[in-house]
Amino acid sequence: MLSSVWTQPGRESKLRDPMLNKEDSEPEHRGPVHDTAPGEPRDQWARKAEFLLAMVGYAVGLGNVWRFPYLCYKSGGGAFLIPYFLMLFLCGIPLLYMELSVGQYTRQGPVGALGKICPLLKGAGLATVVITFLFSTYYNVIITWALYYLFNSFQDPLPWATCNNYWNTLNCTTGLNRSTLTNDSTSPSNEFFDHNVLEISSGIEDFGVPQWDLSLTLLLAWIIVYLCIFKGVKSTGKVVYFTATFPYIVLIALLVRGVTLPGAVDGILFFLEPKWHLLGTAEVWMNAAAQNFNSIGIAFGGCIALSSYNKFNNNVFKDTLMIACVNSATSLLAGFAIFSVMGYMAYLQNDTVENVATQGPGLAFVVYPSAIATMPVSPLWAILFFIMLLLLGIDSQFCTVEVIITTLYDHFHPFIRRYLKRKEVLVLLVCCVSYLLGLPNITQIVPLKPFDVPAV
Repeated sequence: MLSSVWTQPGRESKLRDPMLNKEDSEPEHRGPVHDTAPGEPRDQWARKAEFLLAMVGYAVGLGNVWRFPYLCYKSGGGAFLIPYFLMLFLCGIPLLYMELSVGQYTRQGPVGALGKICPLLKGAGLATVVITFLFSTYYNVIITWALYYLFNSFQDPLPWATCNNYWNTLNCTTGLNRSTLTNDSTSPSNEFFDHNVLEISSGIEDFGVPQWDLSLTLLLAWIIVYLCIFKGVKSTGKVVYFTATFPYIVLIALLVRGVTLPGAVDGILFFLEPKWHLLGTAEVWMNAAAQNFNSIGIAFGGCIALSSYNKFNNNVFKDTLMIACVNSATSLLAGFAIFSVMGYMAYLQNDTVENVATQGPGLAFVVYPSAIATMPVSPLWAILFFIMLLLLGIDSQFCTVEVIITTLYDHFHPFIRRYLKRKEVLVLLVCCVSYLLGLPNITQIVPLKPFDVPAV
């Protein structure tokens, strides 16, 4: 039954939407009409390009920049690409195709879509929405960090380039050669992140309070999210033309700048050097599968929710291949951009790339900013880098919040129309609640361990 979701050339006029009444004479020219309320047709993307850009923005996130490059070199370098692409074609693409097809056919969010396939699966759909909601409350905190760094980038020298700031300790040193450093030495960029941005406390028992500057920045991040989605796909479809494309311009610019730095070739070769013996370990194959699932956004509900606003006869199979290929190509492009700079840092520190390379927030907010601080016209490159992080994150964030909005609107539409009156009020309510739940994430409590961010 789901095979009718995508069409073959010349068959468009023969397909009928099973959700339409028999007396409808021109179903192929009408948008999705699985009503969320009697007499109110479901919104749909104005153009197919809007859906594709939204899906690319949802799939391509911070994980492509700070997780894939490190995971690739740690799991075998160039050899890791074998299990990565095998998992992509055997698991990632089929599951993405399934989710897009289910959403497009049922015109529902994850709860309603899986419930139409089998009522017992409603619980699985609800679980994805709950996980997505919890995920959205802390993912926007990372966007908050990017905004905070962006605001601090409009000064020369950059605040994480020196040790003469009020947050620096006696252990701070600007020396780049590791042979001259002691075990207690810390870099200015590390102290800026730990003592200025996070204001890390002495331990988990010292919870602290939300920081006022990060609280306001987090509020700004949620305002940006609200403005991107308050009109549903009508506003989201316009925003993605910029948020999903501009990061590629910046990423290419950073790559070009990176490969011109001394030591860049060593970094790229280290990134691609195959370690064939690691292919015999289960962990490498697990990492390949996890990276595909996390990056594409499988089982987070976003693919189902976004495709539910498609036209019924949209060729979702072509969309699946395009989204998967763009996502993987972006990961490789980010790998070259990141490791060219890692090679440069190793050159400056007279050390190996392996000792310099890291993943997660440490890469995006400590190592890479430290490298930028040594470049000519460093504020410009810092501004471009953190704008890229902001746009990569905001795309994934507002598509994630759209999962929650779609689910609530699909299943509680009468209540929403009666008490909230407008969908914009629902979006505002969800953003406000998420903001309040995100405040504990910007207290001074010491992080337990680095975290990985899906999709994202």
